[in-house]
Amino acid sequence: MKETLDRTHAKEITLAKERCFLAGVVTPDRLIPGEDPLDEISRLLTTAGGEEAGRLTQRLDRPLSSTYFGTGKLLELAEMAQAAGAETVVVDSDLSPRQLSAIENACSRKVIDRNEVILDIFQANARSHQAKLQIELAQLQYELPRLARKWTHLERLGGGIGTRGPGESQIESDRRNLRGKITLLRQNLDQIESRKVREVKSRGDIFAACLVGYTNAGKSSLLNHLTHADTLVEDRLFATLDTLTRRFDCGEGLEILLSDTVGFIRRLPHHLVASFHATLEETARSDLLLVVVDAADPLALVQAESVDFTLKKIGLENLPRLYLLNKIDRLEKPGALAALTEQLKPAIAVSAVTGAGMDQLLAYLRDQVAQGLRRVRLRFPAGDGRRYALLNQWASVGDTRYDGNEVVVSARINPVDLERLKRLPGQMTVEKAV
Repeated sequence: MKETLDRTHAKEITLAKERCFLAGVVTPDRLIPGEDPLDEISRLLTTAGGEEAGRLTQRLDRPLSSTYFGTGKLLELAEMAQAAGAETVVVDSDLSPRQLSAIENACSRKVIDRNEVILDIFQANARSHQAKLQIELAQLQYELPRLARKWTHLERLGGGIGTRGPGESQIESDRRNLRGKITLLRQNLDQIESRKVREVKSRGDIFAACLVGYTNAGKSSLLNHLTHADTLVEDRLFATLDTLTRRFDCGEGLEILLSDTVGFIRRLPHHLVASFHATLEETARSDLLLVVVDAADPLALVQAESVDFTLKKIGLENLPRLYLLNKIDRLEKPGALAALTEQLKPAIAVSAVTGAGMDQLLAYLRDQVAQGLRRVRLRFPAGDGRRYALLNQWASVGDTRYDGNEVVVSARINPVDLERLKRLPGQMTVEKAV
């Protein structure tokens, strides 16, 4: 594993083309029937560009606080990693500095944990200024309690009360630098978040839906299909990190805002969730969550539960939601879809590739939007072309007739847009439509 340490920045990790041996402790709460417990970390490793050299698990009630693995299993891990020619050992857990050092000493190899792999992927995929700041903040927060490991090679020179070695002095200096940079990053992200809040509020009361879900479930593909956006779509985890919002017509003149957000995984590091608070602001202000589930994945239900857990962790468990059972074009067992539909409600089966289920989805969205619209009859001068054009843009226009020099239009319109029409120059009367 290559790494550089700038004493005012978090370390940079790269797993590209490295042979990595995977290891983990499987506790009772992590046992999932039909799944190898290291499959997800293997997918994460592949996304990071690493090569799997082998894997090893140990079943324990809980990991050991000092060494993570049992003594015998730790020796077995060292032997297997050496035999496999692995350069790095990747542990599928968040390791304490003490555990990390114990495994490194036993294996005589670089050891990184699950969080470092995810940070590596996020760092590689960050594109916008905001995403880069968020990743840097998460790296620094991860690195701060682990600084002591950086300077163990420095001997403690001198002794007695009041004397400190260069290692201890350097750790304190690094901690001050990192804390200062963390404070600055948080201030910058707070400014970005405030700006995003203003942007969201400026959109008025237009109906907003947000695509959320397990990473690689097909959120970006659905956004592209519905809005013709040019979002990056790749068959790998965390291909996109930035929130993308598009306005589109879901039929009958009803417009909504549709956003795509960063994907979730099981045991998403808490410092990453905290760092991406500004990105998730779009989700928090949505009227409807579209929870995208890969229906073709044997662990679709487990992934949906992971998304639900993450939404609860960030305080969004009470937002209305619709499950989109995506990738039905890849289903091999039709019965699996029926089982998912029974477990996840309300749900619509769709395919971003073939377009199956999209008509049903659009009808559902129209119904949701319409619930917040007012049915009105508007009367204004027939020559008021601007008002008529904006009415067609903002509302679902129904019956239109002319009464002398006036036009009478029946429409369904958002209360905010109705107020905007009222403020335009010229006369307009509003009646409640029957």
